[in-house]
Amino acid sequence: MRILSITRRVLKELFRDKRTLMLMFIAPLLVLSLMKVVFNNNSDLTVNLATVNMEQSLKDTLDDTDHISLKTYGKYSTAKDALKDQKVDGIIEYDGTDFTVTYANLDATKTTLTKSALSAAQVKNEISNLATALTKMQKAAGVTPIQAPQPKIHNVYNYGDKNTSYLDKMLPILMGFFVFFFVFLISGMALLRERASGTLDRLLATPVKRSDIVFGYILSYGLLAILQTIIIVSYTIWVLNVEVTGSILWVVIINILLAMVALTFGILMSTFAKSEFQMMQFIPLVVVPQIFFSGLISIDSMAGWLKVIADIMPMKYAGDALTNVVMSGAGFTQIWFDLLILLFFLVLLTVGNILGLKRYRKV
Repeated sequence: MRILSITRRVLKELFRDKRTLMLMFIAPLLVLSLMKVVFNNNSDLTVNLATVNMEQSLKDTLDDTDHISLKTYGKYSTAKDALKDQKVDGIIEYDGTDFTVTYANLDATKTTLTKSALSAAQVKNEISNLATALTKMQKAAGVTPIQAPQPKIHNVYNYGDKNTSYLDKMLPILMGFFVFFFVFLISGMALLRERASGTLDRLLATPVKRSDIVFGYILSYGLLAILQTIIIVSYTIWVLNVEVTGSILWVVIINILLAMVALTFGILMSTFAKSEFQMMQFIPLVVVPQIFFSGLISIDSMAGWLKVIADIMPMKYAGDALTNVVMSGAGFTQIWFDLLILLFFLVLLTVGNILGLKRYRKV
């Protein structure tokens, strides 16, 4: 009964604070939408290349490559001026035997795209030249050239389609991260505000147990966290058009469990902060590292000591579970370990919160 009373009081205060509600429900949607627009625009970039003394067949092949636009220059010095003025992103010069490629390298993505496009064009051009030479030899020998049927390329995608971008891999993880971030921030600030206003001290002066206070906050903010999670997941799937191969229910469950971990984490961190500024200082220490070990960057390629740090990050397990469900169609048998670890974090942090309140009351 005490827990429910605390829950009702906290919820009433929350619903009076419109800015907190906006931060919790609207801000994640705006950030996700902005990232969707930014990354989609970046996927349509065009690389402008200058060519000097390049044979026509290779130019034609390269010009047919997606996202590549060619400009022909008679002199290298003229092309170099264009590169300096940022009219082109690179220069390809052919001296009869070798290619010299000069990159502006202001955008690493364009540099990589130029390298791969040139290599692919060379291979395609060489194959075409060999086929032409073979046809000529057959005609010279009086043999009727056999036109082999051109093989077709059939593309098969396990997830998504040809328009799937790297953002489609990022969004399930970012969805979980924003749930974690905003719940952590708001829950921590709320308990800190309770202490600053003296409400927590008056509450601790009553016979209410420390566990009742903790569970009351978890229940009240947990209800909002569940609502926030459902909104973010629904928005990501149906508005941002993220394809979910597995069950949407598992996506919701994972995010709710992650939100509860963030909630208890935020409350625990607030017990060590004396002001809102100190609470903000925990963000670079607690929240920011979560994104590095969430799966956006391959953990397998990290150093051994970094893998150890990754093992104590809740986002690693949430990101792994979300990626497997969304992109691979995984079910409970594939994600049960990640769910178990998140549940372990939740229990551990809840116990830590109960013990942490000893700083303010020794009973």
